Amino acid sequence: MPKAINQPTTDKDERFLQITHRIAEISAEKKARDIRALDLRGLTLVADSFILCTATSELQLKAVFNAVIEGLKEVGIAPLRTEGTFRDGWLLMDYGVVIFHIFREKAREFYDLEGMWGDAPDIPLSV
Repeated sequence: MPKAINQPTTDKDERFLQITHRIAEISAEKKARDIRALDLRGLTLVADSFILCTATSELQLKAVFNAVIEGLKEVGIAPLRTEGTFRDGWLLMDYGVVIFHIFREKAREFYDLEGMWGDAPDIPLSV
C-alpha cells in the first residue's frame, strides 16, 4: 500500500515534498538512473520542484511514466497535463507543485535543465 499523500488542505511545503519523494521512489523502483530533485521555490512560479531522471530505453521510459501515473493515482493525484512522446526521448508530467521530467540520456544532455536551473538547490532524496 503506498504512503498517503496529504490532500491540498495540508501544509504546501509538506505536500510538494511528499509528491517529490514519492515520484523519486517510484522511478527508482523502475530502475531510472540519475534521479535528481531541484527545489525551485523562490526561483519561479512554475512549480516548487523539478524531478529529473534518465531512462535507458523507450521501454523503460514507458515503464517509469506508467508507474508514476498509477502510483500517484492510488493516492488520488493525477497529472494536470503531460507533454512529449515516448519516441521523443523526453516526457514531462505536470503535477502542479511538482514537474517530473523523464529523459533518455541524449535528451537530458540537450535540454540541460540542471545547467539552466544551476542556482536551484537539490532536494535530498533517499533513492
